[in-house]
Amino acid sequence: MLKLFYAPGTCSLASHIALEEAGASYEARRVDFAKAEQTTPEYLAVNPKGRVPALVTDHGVLTETPAILAYIAQSFPDRRLAPLDDPFEFARLQSFLSYLCSTVHVAHAHARRGARWADDPAAHEAMKAKVASNMGDCFALIERDMFAGPFVMGEDYTIADPYLFTIANWLEADGVDPGRFPRVLDHRNRMVARPAVAKVLAAVQA
Repeated sequence: MLKLFYAPGTCSLASHIALEEAGASYEARRVDFAKAEQTTPEYLAVNPKGRVPALVTDHGVLTETPAILAYIAQSFPDRRLAPLDDPFEFARLQSFLSYLCSTVHVAHAHARRGARWADDPAAHEAMKAKVASNMGDCFALIERDMFAGPFVMGEDYTIADPYLFTIANWLEADGVDPGRFPRVLDHRNRMVARPAVAKVLAAVQA
């Protein structure tokens, strides 16, 4: 059985939803950030990075959302969560996942994790001040050039959809009006209605 380590309000939601969409047999283990459980020896033995998600498989532990999402799609090919038979389309999907991971998530993190990049409190405040602008720019690009519709890649639901949904849910907290991006907002609203998404959200919020 797969075991997912997750924390509410984090990018681990994307992997959690993907596992549910795949019909996987898995166990979800909550990591309580308020109690700093991600820094305990027990959790660091699972993921030395001290972050979530971490997915324990029969072959070892996977970390980083794009890698976990690709693993889920490839492990359950019958659920058609990625264009596995088309190298170019699969690479295009990976490009979207990578953008969310390396650019959009990092832009978001500057509001809360400034100490990763600078020690000067004034630098932390300067980073916070740029978050709304940077996140707005990221989502403007997604809305205009990267989101095919009705799902991220077009007609077919893929592992990109729960990842976009997860990060799009951070917009209000980052000072960005999601109404600026009607296609992304419509996607976010439709995602909530999916049974797998509703089930995971209920479990995470319990």
